Amino acid sequence: MTAATLFREQATIDDVTARLLESSAALSYDPQTEVAWDEPIPDDHYGLNPEWSTLFGTRLWDEMSEEQRVLLTRHEVGSIMQTGIWFEMMLQQLILRDQYAKNPANPEFRFALTEIADECRHSLMFARTCDVLGIPQYLPPRATVELARFLKSTARAEQAYGPILIAEEILDVMQRDWMRGENVVHIVRTTSKIHVVEEARHMKFARAEIKAGLENAGRFRREMSARLFAGAAWFIARAMVSPEVYVNVGLDKERALDEARNNPHRKAMMRLSCVHLMDFLADCGLLTRRVMPIYQSVHMI
Repeated sequence: MTAATLFREQATIDDVTARLLESSAALSYDPQTEVAWDEPIPDDHYGLNPEWSTLFGTRLWDEMSEEQRVLLTRHEVGSIMQTGIWFEMMLQQLILRDQYAKNPANPEFRFALTEIADECRHSLMFARTCDVLGIPQYLPPRATVELARFLKSTARAEQAYGPILIAEEILDVMQRDWMRGENVVHIVRTTSKIHVVEEARHMKFARAEIKAGLENAGRFRREMSARLFAGAAWFIARAMVSPEVYVNVGLDKERALDEARNNPHRKAMMRLSCVHLMDFLADCGLLTRRVMPIYQSVHMI
């Protein structure tokens, strides 16, 4: 990489992050005061819009009582939030490693730490939401947790920011719908709004870092990054809703899993949530022939 190219890359990142710092100063939230934590939870309000439930549109959904449907959506949103907490903890470590020993005067460095502070608040916000809704602990499968432990210890440059962007893009589309759901519990609506507003800045930062990382990447590195992104997407998509949610709402686990896996409505909603992500990956040359089947297998495209 030439000195001129490095200067152009840093100038671009600094320009983006300087604007993001201004945005963060102008519009950020404190979940401790913004969310009505003590307001009663109506018994008939869902945890997320029913259309985003893994079982919506299935025969099993039609057989369930309304109370079961409400309970299922609350456990599903709790599982998604706890997956988000797990991923945000990994994200913070990735950013810290990437910014280690960099110039603290640069806007890039300062926004990176601002993002970490935001993610800490988001994790606390999600944790409190699960507590208020009475949701038990849900974790991704052990193999996923251990593979992520390896990723967060080794990923560099665009390979660190790719999985971050994937997780945030998927959740962003879902939460934009949840925050408008009149029949969704108020704490999920408010926390979704906070997350959508603040994650919009994080996604812009991740996109800028990915583009900078790929600026002079050769075909081999670009293909390796494409495969890593696709692999991360596969694990993220499969980890969002724990199979244990079905057990905890009194459903037959195997039947529920089978109907969820084969649910055409769920597949369509997943594709909807990934439209912008796929466009970005294609623009970056990361939606290659070899990785397309991976995204297709989890209905992201």
